[in-house]
Amino acid sequence: MQGDASHTATAADTAPAPAVVREGTLDDLDELVRLEDESFDSDRLSRRSFRRFLQNDTDDLLVAAGPSRLLGYILLLTHRGTRLARLYSICVDRAARGQGIAEALMAAGEDAVRSAGCAHLRLEVRRDNEPAIALYRKLGYRLFGTIPNYYEDDQEALRFEKRIRYYSGARSDLFVPYYNQTTPFTCGPACLLMAMHALDPVSPLEQREELRLWREATTIFMTSGHGGCGPRGLALAAHRRGFDVTIHLNDDRVLFIDGLRDDAKRQVLTVVHEDYHEQALAAGIPIVFQPLGVEQMQQGLARHVVPVVLISSYRLTREKAPHWVVVAAIDRDFVYIHDPDIKPERGETETDKTFVPIDRAAFTRMARFGQSSMRATLLIGPRRRRRGARPASAPAPA
Repeated sequence: MQGDASHTATAADTAPAPAVVREGTLDDLDELVRLEDESFDSDRLSRRSFRRFLQNDTDDLLVAAGPSRLLGYILLLTHRGTRLARLYSICVDRAARGQGIAEALMAAGEDAVRSAGCAHLRLEVRRDNEPAIALYRKLGYRLFGTIPNYYEDDQEALRFEKRIRYYSGARSDLFVPYYNQTTPFTCGPACLLMAMHALDPVSPLEQREELRLWREATTIFMTSGHGGCGPRGLALAAHRRGFDVTIHLNDDRVLFIDGLRDDAKRQVLTVVHEDYHEQALAAGIPIVFQPLGVEQMQQGLARHVVPVVLISSYRLTREKAPHWVVVAAIDRDFVYIHDPDIKPERGETETDKTFVPIDRAAFTRMARFGQSSMRATLLIGPRRRRRGARPASAPAPA
């Protein structure tokens, strides 16, 4: 809609709603048009538009029905093939404001699109609509962008988003704790910390161990900045601490080398790759040249084996960089990841990065990096029960 998604909602809308929220029908057309005409001065939905939305099975138009007339409506749009819903419009009768109707409509709308498989709900609101903005913030929506000249009077729109689906697992599921990386280059070690602590709570979950793991596993060079960590280096670090680990790759190419133009750096990276490979073979770490699918990861989690997966961060942040994440859970619809990279400058918190739901097919596309579509997964299993296993915190190599 070219109008405000909710400039008739108010922050005072918190009292019990004297209305029943239900699905709208064609019999509600007259009342919907009345609400629209009485509530909005511009960007109004037409009768024809309401009819189309009511007849479209991918949209949700819910109404708050009072004893004699409609007291409000909410319209949400979904799109097949995505897990994102959009709040298109919300409206509350002027005489019924302050009675909790907007909040009741929001709750019902979130339930509707969540049941349809959506994981996030987005909306636009006028920058000058302070009551609606206060309501959205109260309900947990986060500002993530703006659109200039969005409304007919050229008013700017603020864009808000809320994650509406969270993983709800069985008590028998392996619980993977969350740990956020403390540097821009330690996503791999942070993920390894999460996986190892999930399997053995004695395993440290702290910055000292994070940096120690990075020193052990770094590839030395990246396209810019400090070196990242490759699968063999991380696997060796986990192995030294007594954990079972298997490496799954799609081929034996040198990881991260495509972004390097300096021949000297490429040569050093190749030496590091070969060294880690020889160390992994000597340690008896299985290296399987077959990518791991979502079904296999789900089976591994059921056996208390934690997948640590290399992805392209582009689908998450629009930044083309390799990035390690932990697969914390999987259900019928989603792969739930722990992303260790919290960006406070974007208003992100731990809530935004734990059990992040990714469509299973989308995750498969995400779990590769670079022009060569490199795929790498570590399966971290429980500590090996044999003599000579390293303690939880092995010293870093000199």
